[in-house]
Amino acid sequence: MRFQEKLHEYSKEQIWEEYCGFLTLTTEEFMDIQKRLLLEQMELWSSSALGQSILKGQKPTTIDEFREMVPLTTYEDYAPILLSKQTKALPGEPVLWVQTTWEGGVHPIKVAPYTKAILDTFQHNVMSCLLLATSKEKGEFDVSVTDHMLYALAPLPFVTGLLPLLFQEEIDIEFLPAVKDAVNMTFKERNVQGFKQGMKKGIEYFFGLGSVLYYVSQSVTSMGGGSNKSLVEKLLSVSPAMLVRMMMAKRKCKKEKRDLLPKDLFKLKGFMCAGTDNRCYKADLEEMWGVSPMEVFAGTEPTCIGCETWSREGVYFFPDACFYEFIPEDEMNRNMEDPNYKPRTVLWDEVVPGGVYEIVLTVFKGGAFARYRVGDVFRCSGIGSRLENNSIPRFQYVDRTPEIIDIAGFTRITEKSINQAIELSRLPIEAWTAKKEFTENNRPYMHLYVELQRNHLINTAVSTRILHDQLGIYFQYLDQDYEDLKKILGVDPLKITMIKCGTFEAYERKFGGTIRAMNPESCEINDLLACHQFDCLERRGGMDDWI
Repeated sequence: MRFQEKLHEYSKEQIWEEYCGFLTLTTEEFMDIQKRLLLEQMELWSSSALGQSILKGQKPTTIDEFREMVPLTTYEDYAPILLSKQTKALPGEPVLWVQTTWEGGVHPIKVAPYTKAILDTFQHNVMSCLLLATSKEKGEFDVSVTDHMLYALAPLPFVTGLLPLLFQEEIDIEFLPAVKDAVNMTFKERNVQGFKQGMKKGIEYFFGLGSVLYYVSQSVTSMGGGSNKSLVEKLLSVSPAMLVRMMMAKRKCKKEKRDLLPKDLFKLKGFMCAGTDNRCYKADLEEMWGVSPMEVFAGTEPTCIGCETWSREGVYFFPDACFYEFIPEDEMNRNMEDPNYKPRTVLWDEVVPGGVYEIVLTVFKGGAFARYRVGDVFRCSGIGSRLENNSIPRFQYVDRTPEIIDIAGFTRITEKSINQAIELSRLPIEAWTAKKEFTENNRPYMHLYVELQRNHLINTAVSTRILHDQLGIYFQYLDQDYEDLKKILGVDPLKITMIKCGTFEAYERKFGGTIRAMNPESCEINDLLACHQFDCLERRGGMDDWI
């Protein structure tokens, strides 16, 4: 039975229990589901050629044995089988393959197989997200077959392209523009057509990457400006009801001396955002639309694994998507310092409030990935909620793991990709470190601190501009997502600071070790800059001048 048929056949209480009942599971009930599904997946995975390529002849029979025998894995462990799509080697028969960026410039893409059972679970959990996005309290939701959703999603083979297809199998929500048309449009064309149709039909739902939602939302603000002729053209293209609303909105905005905002024209029922850096955009999006975006956590390898509720207190994980393990922050840091160290994990029912964890996933229902380090970090924001009347953990997304710089959900820049860009550019760079930082208005960017080789010291301003331009060209060449970030969002994700020759060496002498290449702590950057500043002043007049 489709979801929209359930809207007529079942009560709200029954529908809520089916799709959102996981929120009030006890810890024991949640873990019972986790363990039962893991035992089923363990048998499938351990018997497959993919599983045996990692297990090397072993076959766990208990969950403890599974966690002991299966090492923590990364995509490199699966790449030979998955990239060649060796379906017979997999735990389950895939009906669909989705893809995403792996490591720009080094490994262009990674793919993940989805079985029918994975898609069924994905679909069920997506509908849970839809209900919760429209809820204002337990048991209440507002979903109708006459609703419209603005299309702000990347099409297949990216995982976001699945969402409209899964929605449309359950309910006749209309996407603006229609999916069959949107997949053949550029991002800008989808944006223009979506709002044009929305002005006639209305928009009840909006879903996409937080950064993309912000960019698209700014298109509405521009509707309030322009010449009288352009305004007349806009008004002639809308429905009579929207025409009245637009005229009233413009009058109100003029009185309040502010720009037109989306909330002046559209009344959203549900607002969902996914991806990284959502915290940078959520406040602005709420101001624009009058609705706080609900975070959904989904990905190519894990599928849709969790979302927030009406309280916006944190993400709750679905019990039937993956088996969850967590690497505590101190273990994660120790592993970064010593790649041979095997970090311990804790289970979902062992996390503590305030704890920061790298998530480790085993995908259920014939999935390919076991004890997989997807590369995301969460903070346990609490256990039990008075507003949700439950006793289970909830989480806040922090960022990618420190060895990756992800900007607004578009890029995955690594040490390898930076080194490759530098090598291809043939620039005389002696040493560097890169850190994800934020502008005054909380927008993310990559800050590259660079030291040139000796005998290549020229005008700093000229050197910085040359480095920025040349490295930018090579990043765009190596990483299409980097180019998309600049083109679609109008963001320059790269800032370069020139460091005095010998500064990195001075840092090593003073602090007894090298600074981390990717995302060093802020205190380490400050120490590096202090070495740079001291070196400059010492050359001019010695320690007294510096002090």
